[in-house]
Amino acid sequence: MDRGADRVQRLVDAVRVRDAATVMHLDADAFFAAVEQRDKPSLRGRPVLVGGVGGRGVVSTASYEARRDGARSAMPMARARRLSPAAAVLTPRFAAYSAYSAVIMATLRELTPAVEPLSIDEAFADLALAEGGAPDPQEAGERVRALVAERTGLTVSVGVGRSKLVAKIASDLRKPGGLVVVRPEDEDDVLLPLDVRTIPGVGPATAAALERLGVRTVADLRRQPLDTLTMTLGESSGTNLFLLARGLDDRPVVVTSERKSAGAERTFAHDLFGRELVLAAVDDVVDEALQRLERHGGATRTVVAKVRYSDFSTVTRSVTFPQPTASAADLRDAARSATLAAGINDPVRLLGVSFHGLSAHAQLALDLPGVAVERGTAPVALDDEVGDARPAVRVRPEPGTEASRADADRPVVGRPLGPAPSGRALDVTNARPGLDVEHATLGRGWVVHVRGREATVRFETALTEPARSRVVDLDADPLLLVDPVGVTPPAAVPEHLREPA
Repeated sequence: MDRGADRVQRLVDAVRVRDAATVMHLDADAFFAAVEQRDKPSLRGRPVLVGGVGGRGVVSTASYEARRDGARSAMPMARARRLSPAAAVLTPRFAAYSAYSAVIMATLRELTPAVEPLSIDEAFADLALAEGGAPDPQEAGERVRALVAERTGLTVSVGVGRSKLVAKIASDLRKPGGLVVVRPEDEDDVLLPLDVRTIPGVGPATAAALERLGVRTVADLRRQPLDTLTMTLGESSGTNLFLLARGLDDRPVVVTSERKSAGAERTFAHDLFGRELVLAAVDDVVDEALQRLERHGGATRTVVAKVRYSDFSTVTRSVTFPQPTASAADLRDAARSATLAAGINDPVRLLGVSFHGLSAHAQLALDLPGVAVERGTAPVALDDEVGDARPAVRVRPEPGTEASRADADRPVVGRPLGPAPSGRALDVTNARPGLDVEHATLGRGWVVHVRGREATVRFETALTEPARSRVVDLDADPLLLVDPVGVTPPAAVPEHLREPA
């Protein structure tokens, strides 16, 4: 055996792939939009766009009805509206999505304790670790789909294979609501005809490089020698794709439950300029971040402020307390200090505040003057799946590119802006389409839009019939912003299986 062939054989032998289809991947279909259609009966069967509702917003999720019109996630909202003019455009409601997600994850944990959430609407599960041994994958997939539909009214797509790669690809093959089980002996029949871009990690640049080699399908990729791929794509990427083209993926399902951060961010319709305007906006963002902090621990040590300027460059700065604190006043002051440390001399496009190092316990008395501003040491992401700490940098993406603009506007996946504090009066400053409201006599409903001092509302919930729009005079007939009703996990789900609050 020559040295090249020996290298390939050692590489392949090092990957320990399972001999049975015991890895499940579950993906909730058009999750944010589906929850909105479930909670708002008048939107069922209609196109729905969830995301930034301002002129510079980006689509977070498009319903399947909107997708048929050409709308897609990560697309500028203005373009999506042109493609799907009949679509209802709604601001994201994290509290509602979190409630539905908790039921879905709890249902998965009935199959096996080994569940690895990837985001609020997606997870892997290891059926091999199920109590009593691995269940039949077809029966397990059918059961979880049926239970999720029964408990939430939502559809999920499920794939099962002997690896994360195959399970993920399988779950995408029959969306929405499909179930695909790929047994080891059937892998080649499923994988080889697929477009090479189906493989995770093959983005536009990699696909273009492979196209120059004549690679369009997974079968084409498998025919490429290892040396050709590493010379074309680099040692790491080339080796990885060489293995994935053969279905060789031994990544384990990793059970994680530690919440790392909670936060909020906001992109403004018009750039903010001036200390007073920026700090007032920071206070509003802090209010939203504090709501999430209460749900995810209640206390924190580090406050991170994120400032994105009109040229799309971004700066982050952090303030760290000696001990965890839950003091809203201290956290607000820390967010202001970190924002000022980031510098607000240029027009500001986006502001974010996140809390890191979450804890269920707080030190009651902490003096802010002793807090030091750390530069370049805190995580910069604003979602709840933050990885290792990365230095704060001012990044300047290529101005005007679609990628830079999409990144700047894109809501944090799984952690978009939620409703205002429950009980706060609705007015033109806090009204956003889709938010939940309550009227003294008409009951609960949701905001269609607000113009001047009049709000158009549909008084309906997931448990009612569709309602017609009604116009409410906010001066004469006030409305209160309220938290979503949510979905309560059924009593049949044991408490210890439910996703941690």
